Amino acid sequence: MSESSRWIMLDGAVNVRDLGGLPTADGRATRRGRVLRSDNLQDLTVSDIRLLLDGYELKNVIDLRSDAEVRLEGPGPLTRIPTVTLHHLSLFSEGGRHTDVAADTPDRPTPPAGGPATPDAASEDASGRIDIDKVLPWQGRAADQPEHERSIGHYLGYVRDRADSIVAALRVMTRTDGAALVHCAAGKDRTGVVCALALEAVGVTREAVVADYAATGERLEAVLARLRGSDTYAADLDSRPADSHRPQASIMDKFLTRMDEEHDGALAWLTANGWTDEDTAALHDRLIG
Repeated sequence: MSESSRWIMLDGAVNVRDLGGLPTADGRATRRGRVLRSDNLQDLTVSDIRLLLDGYELKNVIDLRSDAEVRLEGPGPLTRIPTVTLHHLSLFSEGGRHTDVAADTPDRPTPPAGGPATPDAASEDASGRIDIDKVLPWQGRAADQPEHERSIGHYLGYVRDRADSIVAALRVMTRTDGAALVHCAAGKDRTGVVCALALEAVGVTREAVVADYAATGERLEAVLARLRGSDTYAADLDSRPADSHRPQASIMDKFLTRMDEEHDGALAWLTANGWTDEDTAALHDRLIG
């Protein structure tokens, strides 16, 4: 399968592609139509939904956005399709004291004893506005700048704080009742990490995993245009040059290298967080066959 054929053309989402056709270390390839990845699904049209249902037998949607994002953006059209199951699996520490990357952000005040924790502490500031630095950590400009490490820090924060969501997301991918689609706001950072860990777990080559992450750059302008059309994200995006958001393959490569160094790789990390050999076999059967 050619790289270009992995893209899925929709009217209401611009960063949608199939995880099929990626090479494995043993010379095989991932199967088409099993797992899709996307940006936000809020604007899907009737024809988009029909394509996903009829062309891909979409049955499960993995939504990695925070509670705050979902609340501010409102319910998407797929929530009204009875044959599609939505799995909301935020990668942020919802309601916690720290953000998703505690080292990058000052502590929030500890809630009073007996009082409720602040909802969506990882992604929402005191005014109720989404913090783009946490939702879309696109700060990498050059490999030798501190900002390059910032995205990697966020990604490591996902695996540190929300192993439960990541393991659950990969288990949804093993379901055999139709295709699964994983998405966040832009379909790059949170979606990129979850997809990378799934692909690493079934033996896709490191080069292909990194290239899939970086492929979002081909749709960057369209992704930013969509996000700027939403009050949830627009103001913060407009405060930065467009090119500062461009994904870099070296970010994902360094993140996976850190996973190798600190956790002995994606599969070992998954196993340490409740993933089983049966889960690995099911994911392999689903993605590779």
